[in-house]
Amino acid sequence: MTAPASPSLAPSLSTQLRATARCVRAVGEGRSLSDVLPEVSPALRPGVQALTFHVLRHLGMARALVALLAERKPQAAVLGLLHSAVALLLEPTDGVRYAPHTVVNQAVEAARADRATERQAPFVNACLRRFLREQADLLAEVERDPVARWNHPLWWIERLRRDHPEHWQAILMANNQPGPMTLRVNRRRTDRASYQQALQAVGLVSTAVGSDGLELATPQPVERLPGFAQGHCSVQDAAAQMAADLLLEGRDWSRADRVLDACAAPGGKTAHLLERADVDLLALDVDPERCERIQETLGRLGLAAEVRCADAARPPTWWDGRPFDAILLDAPCTASGIVRRHPDVRWLRREADVAALVAVQRTLLKALWPLLKPGGHLLYATCSVFRAEGSEQVQAFLEHHTDAIVRPSVGHLLPGLSVASGEFNDNHSGGQDGFFYTRIDKATP
Repeated sequence: MTAPASPSLAPSLSTQLRATARCVRAVGEGRSLSDVLPEVSPALRPGVQALTFHVLRHLGMARALVALLAERKPQAAVLGLLHSAVALLLEPTDGVRYAPHTVVNQAVEAARADRATERQAPFVNACLRRFLREQADLLAEVERDPVARWNHPLWWIERLRRDHPEHWQAILMANNQPGPMTLRVNRRRTDRASYQQALQAVGLVSTAVGSDGLELATPQPVERLPGFAQGHCSVQDAAAQMAADLLLEGRDWSRADRVLDACAAPGGKTAHLLERADVDLLALDVDPERCERIQETLGRLGLAAEVRCADAARPPTWWDGRPFDAILLDAPCTASGIVRRHPDVRWLRREADVAALVAVQRTLLKALWPLLKPGGHLLYATCSVFRAEGSEQVQAFLEHHTDAIVRPSVGHLLPGLSVASGEFNDNHSGGQDGFFYTRIDKATP
């Protein structure tokens, strides 16, 4: 006699949709997914994160369609569920796909299971079935809306068109695709060729990128990565891995050299610098919890640095008066270059944030430049594709500092593109995030 099959322990789509709708609502209310997702139960979290990322990549279109489907704006709980369900009915760009009838049935079940939406279950059913019947006409109508077409706020689209007139469409399309998973091999523990073989031994295919990177063919939980707990590798995008090369290039380094990582959390670039060179490194961050993350990162990798909770823009509160040979300023920014990995960013940012962050970056540059030795290196970086936070920021700095010398650098890297308007392309597949780098050396007297 055959034993009955065990019931699946995987949560139902309706259960995941309820949690997804709450996450989408929270983003609409201004909360970051980094804060919201930890509130989801561990059993649900992986599936809900995948669904929420998908919805946020299609949220402009979903909002426009729901506005056509519902004559009156529904209450917030119903609206979040409708946005989530409609997004799942759209053509996927990230591999998330369900049969249309499954989505409709499970969305209705989700509505019935929640006291805040149970009376609206027939309304949810009617809206979604109407969408399936009239899908072609509805999509044609909203396609004229740029926010729906590109799934980004209008101000964001217009800024990209000004900043990157030849590539703005490619950037927007790349932002709606998941980014690849890239590893950084820890030179202190192993070498890239050996680690690539270790990956192959457990069935993981990878491609070399940059100096220390391996891009995985398929993203994996870190628990599947051989030697991860022992510090053999870290997860870090190919663009972020360029910082160490750019800052350290051009001289030999020793423990006598002082290096400042001014905005260091969570510590990926700090660690890469220490993997590449024996230096006396000070890592700063203004947030105590983020400083703990730096320490955890360094501990796993077997590295050591002085980590201090301090505001880099206020040197009198932390600087001992000894100048630095090199400074990495990975400045706070809009994060407009890492939208593939953080799809909530586009819906959280406001146009006014750009000017506010540009002012912060300017303050940091002005405060840190006097701390650099003559002949020293300062690498200015942002994970942004907006020129106000990149090339325009550097140009403004140069106009006020005659002792600043710009070295050949990356400039603006664009997400998903191997070449940014003829700018730097250093052995990357084109899968890197959007970033900006300029190295500025201080002239010697």
